[in-house]
Amino acid sequence: MIHALSWQFVQMVLILAVSPLLTGIVRKVRARLQRRRGASPVQPYRDLRRLLAKEAVVADNASWLFRAVPYFVFATTWVAASLIPTFAANLMFSGAGDLIAITALLGSARFALALAGMDIGTSFGGIGASREMMIASLAEPAMLTIVFTVALVAGSTQLSTIAETMLNGHPGLRVSLALALAALLIVALAENARIPVDNPATHLELTMVHEAMVLEYSGRHLAMIELAAALKLTLYIAMIACVFLPAGMADGPAQPVEDAIGVAAWLAKIAAGGIALGIAETAVAKMRVFRVPNFLGAALMLGLLGVLLLFVSQGM
Repeated sequence: MIHALSWQFVQMVLILAVSPLLTGIVRKVRARLQRRRGASPVQPYRDLRRLLAKEAVVADNASWLFRAVPYFVFATTWVAASLIPTFAANLMFSGAGDLIAITALLGSARFALALAGMDIGTSFGGIGASREMMIASLAEPAMLTIVFTVALVAGSTQLSTIAETMLNGHPGLRVSLALALAALLIVALAENARIPVDNPATHLELTMVHEAMVLEYSGRHLAMIELAAALKLTLYIAMIACVFLPAGMADGPAQPVEDAIGVAAWLAKIAAGGIALGIAETAVAKMRVFRVPNFLGAALMLGLLGVLLLFVSQGM
């Protein structure tokens, strides 16, 4: 019991420690492609340390919700990210690593952050919250269609079971899985407020979504939100790697050689995902806000097509 719990704790610490580095890698790649030197990939760690040392400035009319949301968002996102298998499957809490449960946890964090954005009553917070809910109303149904597609192939919504099914090669090459992967990439960009949906490096009032909701936060509160955003980005890249590229993942903990290979493979996947994201964000321009529903609608249609193709192929 204690041994299994320690391995689960290792995964939780690993994903928490790597998340700021992933954000730093994305920023470094974007800077180099734009012919800038850019900050060091470890700069997010320094930023978090500096924010944690500062005092949190809170508006006079802020309620307890405004103060509690950063910790709730961080805890919820960390739990959701820790449920995704990284270097090994079948860890202690693998039974709770369900795609529907992870989607619900992320939805709870999003809802709480939108409430916090409207709590003080500023115009920026209201704009960001309304845009966030608009994006969520399209991203969550698309995510559910992706879950249904993968679950029909693997026979389960549990991530460890899905990873083992994909690793054994039983599904083969399926068009429905390719459609689900494309839809998941679109949803990941929208959920993490990345280009082309949003630009996390700007504070233009006409375009920002996530930044508008957290504009009033500072100090340790902002540190919790920034760390939660980094965890969420790592979560989606880890989810894509777990479902569609589980190569190198160990069957279970307490296997030193396989665990070491699993950690190295997972870190390589995270680094590759960060580099690919930096390249994509440099090559693609940010779209206008009113075009975002069309972008997410494409993800919903791809997910639905994946489900329909599976039903048709199984019926034949």
